[in-house]
Amino acid sequence: MAYTRGRYSWLLRPFLIVCDIFIINIFAYYLLNFNDEKLFFFSIRWLNDKHLLYVIYSIVCWLSTTFLLKFYKVYRYTSAQSIISLLIKQFLAYTIITFAYVGIFRSINVEAIVVIKYLLYSFLAIGVVKILSFYTLKKVRTYLKGNLRNVIIIGSGENINELKNIFKKEKELGYNIKAIFNNSKNDNTTGTINDSFSFLQKNDNIDEIYCAIDELTEKEVNDYVKYANINHCNIKFIPDTLKLFTKRLQTDYYSYLPVLSIQEVALNNEFNKLLKRCFDVVFSLFIIISIHFWLSIILFILIKLESKGPLFYRHKRNGINYKEFNCYKFRSLTTTKEEKGTYVKQNDVRITKIGKFLRRTNLDEIPQFINVLKGDMSVVGPRPHMLTYTDDYSKKIDKYNFIFRHHVKPGVTGLAQIKGYRGEVKSDKDIVNRVKYDNFYIENWSLFLDIKIILQTVLNMIKGQEKAY
Repeated sequence: MAYTRGRYSWLLRPFLIVCDIFIINIFAYYLLNFNDEKLFFFSIRWLNDKHLLYVIYSIVCWLSTTFLLKFYKVYRYTSAQSIISLLIKQFLAYTIITFAYVGIFRSINVEAIVVIKYLLYSFLAIGVVKILSFYTLKKVRTYLKGNLRNVIIIGSGENINELKNIFKKEKELGYNIKAIFNNSKNDNTTGTINDSFSFLQKNDNIDEIYCAIDELTEKEVNDYVKYANINHCNIKFIPDTLKLFTKRLQTDYYSYLPVLSIQEVALNNEFNKLLKRCFDVVFSLFIIISIHFWLSIILFILIKLESKGPLFYRHKRNGINYKEFNCYKFRSLTTTKEEKGTYVKQNDVRITKIGKFLRRTNLDEIPQFINVLKGDMSVVGPRPHMLTYTDDYSKKIDKYNFIFRHHVKPGVTGLAQIKGYRGEVKSDKDIVNRVKYDNFYIENWSLFLDIKIILQTVLNMIKGQEKAY
């Protein structure tokens, strides 16, 4: 998620959208000579008003194409060439849209040259407004010291030094370096990497964190990601070599320096998040009402008869953006203490008799639908790991892939789960494949895929799986 702070800068994009829509419609009113013939045989007056219909048509089509082409995704580090490229793409797309409107209504008698003149005038005005606003903000940052973004830089190396030089020399970008942290004991630094965490706790006005990720431990990366998520600031990564580039991260260029950030995937699109959340709530309520309620009463008696302890087992897990939460299960072991290396193994002496049945059928995970209702989990997603395993696993996986896995909510079930990569990790291959399937799910999410995984999970509950112990 890309966050934007500032008093008024967030108003710029809505202003440009309204301005552009006004431009295309005011030029249409004066240049496109719509005749007065009726478009429809209806008596509804507004349906026969070609200008009003074009206004509605233009607004819908303009918003749709600009969203798809990311026309308004212009940032302070965006180059002028990129802006011109966006203008050309939008011009071509809207040209097709305009001629389509004229073609749909045969009664509109407008010459092609007039339509082209309308489009050229409109986009000349839109281009002037867009470029003028872009360069005006640059001057505001350079001379008035406004629209600045406070940043801290973590790490050292050639690319970090280049980034610092860009921020210091190119004042029009508006990056204000508040602090620099690394372990090189340089006089120009604010402190060590460990010092950065206390600095962040005392300063809540940081907009962006830039990290040389190869110098950080997995725990440090986790802490920065969690801080950025809680405090609504952006976190970006500076790669050392080209081999670190991955399609799972968005690459932006500050001059010629590549800067990586966690990209927005379809699963985190606002509409898809709402769709998935609605599905999660409805499905979870169904499971809790139809299964969880009566099953809890029966299992309370059976579990208590066999061993002392609570009905539910709570364990800490890493959720979205490494956020910690209490994950619930029906207790299937004689102990409730969680320690490093306590993944359940085959024929584990800690498993109770009723616990074997619960684990084989996955019924021990039914209480996690409470986590789904609370918003900590989703019905389908990457399975959450024990906190003690997160650091160990990350050392065996490319860091960018592991961070990407934690960019969505964990699930009660998941693609890796139904493919057999669950439970005990016997070799590096197990965790590598688990992350591979999890990332495939994130990149290729659809509601249909969720339903398919749920159905396969039910089949696996009936048939049983090799690692369901």
